Amino acid sequence: MTPDLFSPLQLGPLALPNRIFMAPLTRCRAAEGHVPNELNAEYYAQRASAGLIISEATSVSRSGYGYPNTPGIHTADQVAGWRKVTDAVHSKGGHIYLQLWHVGRISHPAYQKEGALPVAPSAIKPKGQVFTGTAMEEYVTPRALETAEIPGIIAEYVHGAKLAKEAGFDGVEIHNANGYLLDQFLRTGTNQRGDLYGSSVANRARLTLEVTEAVVGVWGADRVGIRFSPAGIFNDMHDDNPLQTFSHVLRELNRFGLAYAHITQVTSQDVAHGAVEGVGPKELRSAWSGNIVSAGGFTLESGNAAIAEGWADAIAFGVSFIANPDLPERFRRKAPLNAADESTFYSPGAKGYTDYPTL
Repeated sequence: MTPDLFSPLQLGPLALPNRIFMAPLTRCRAAEGHVPNELNAEYYAQRASAGLIISEATSVSRSGYGYPNTPGIHTADQVAGWRKVTDAVHSKGGHIYLQLWHVGRISHPAYQKEGALPVAPSAIKPKGQVFTGTAMEEYVTPRALETAEIPGIIAEYVHGAKLAKEAGFDGVEIHNANGYLLDQFLRTGTNQRGDLYGSSVANRARLTLEVTEAVVGVWGADRVGIRFSPAGIFNDMHDDNPLQTFSHVLRELNRFGLAYAHITQVTSQDVAHGAVEGVGPKELRSAWSGNIVSAGGFTLESGNAAIAEGWADAIAFGVSFIANPDLPERFRRKAPLNAADESTFYSPGAKGYTDYPTL
């Protein structure tokens, strides 16, 4: 029988009840010290009927932040806060992965210790502005990481992975997308290095592979996923040959036997902002031997079609999961969906966060 969104999925050791995943969604509602709290636990528990929840992006280090009130996974208090979340999700029968994150150049001295410059593969200033907590300010030119510093970056991902295990997560997803640090190393538009981590596609992919190998050493491959946005232009990103770049890194990652690759598709909104179609999960399917999770404007119908056609094994839903905590049940009944209130996506408190009605 042809699988669909309601078919169970074996993801490593996890027997998932459906293929309707909750996408990682930054909501800017962590407490002081970037610590998850009871409100976050309520929010995630409400959505525990997802086949798998992928947490909001979570910084692995003090230097990895670029937005206000986003959570971290590098202190004991953060572990305790996340334990409230995982316990709440598990009490409802759900499964949850933590997304490991470092923003790299998409930061500002306001977020850095003693006002230091953000770090990046190369000293290339991104276009755009960042909210520093009080105002919108231009991004700054980041500091290029020295070759000798890169093992320290890998160690931060390892530390975050270990703490995610302490916090009770079911696995981790490496955030290698959306113009953040690992994506910056991978793509030609942000990596102009001349060492082992730059120039050729093999060198640009090196940090991704080294971080993956290190995180697999903590969790085992069957509890690790990785996210890519091959055609994404968010955060002033581009690549000279994205099909070559992402095909290469996926082929190299095959040897680990990861739980999944999370590959976003190009949406009409992306295209309107300059993205080029022709490199996404469908085009990259042949380069990857494992499960593909895809995201990017899917509906019930288009999600079922992607799974039936074989270029996705699960679909991650974002905005629709914000507004519909019971999204799988609404899909099952073909019930109307709540509309999302975009004005509350990043605002504090319960409004637009935990107050959406269920059926």
